[in-house]
Amino acid sequence: MHPEDKKILNHYFPSQAVEMVAAWIEEKKIHFKISKTRQTKLGDYRPPIRHGNHRISVNHSLNKFSFLITFVHEYAHLLTWEKYERKASPHGKEWKLAYRQLMTAVIKTDAFPEDVRFELEKSIVNTKASSSSEIDLSRVLKKYDPPHDVPLLEELPEGSFFSTANGVVYQKGNKRRTRYLCLNISNKKSYLVHALTPVKQIHQS
Repeated sequence: MHPEDKKILNHYFPSQAVEMVAAWIEEKKIHFKISKTRQTKLGDYRPPIRHGNHRISVNHSLNKFSFLITFVHEYAHLLTWEKYERKASPHGKEWKLAYRQLMTAVIKTDAFPEDVRFELEKSIVNTKASSSSEIDLSRVLKKYDPPHDVPLLEELPEGSFFSTANGVVYQKGNKRRTRYLCLNISNKKSYLVHALTPVKQIHQS
């Protein structure tokens, strides 16, 4: 995996779990998309039926712990599909077993704070279809939500001014595959910035 792509993962996942997640993505050749917020679902899995790769998407606005749990939820669907295809129900015993085994491995990385870990260990005994249906777990996870959603570079109109986490100010330019060619306002040089980079929009007066 490209170091810059791993850096993106590090922004969305707890750092302790990044290597494990990156290995899963590479091993299964997953087309992984960090998605805009969707009201009806936190994540999604699509099997390689109409396209050549497994596809997983996760909403970008989730906190790191919710993001990781959602990714594991969808990756469990992938493993279940590989083994059973349509013979297993979406959240049946086969999926529950895959999810439980994956989450047990992730918990061992110490990626979760103690309160989240405690609720997760309870929930995986008999996992529901969605982490949101686990009321205690959902309540604990909400404690770690950011006060406001942070926009992604791809969500800003072309020509917008923005700053990145290190405070550098850019103007958004044309898209080049997965990155945008952006002008650094300070040194007047252009750089490729990943489309999924969290940014702060700067409104010009």
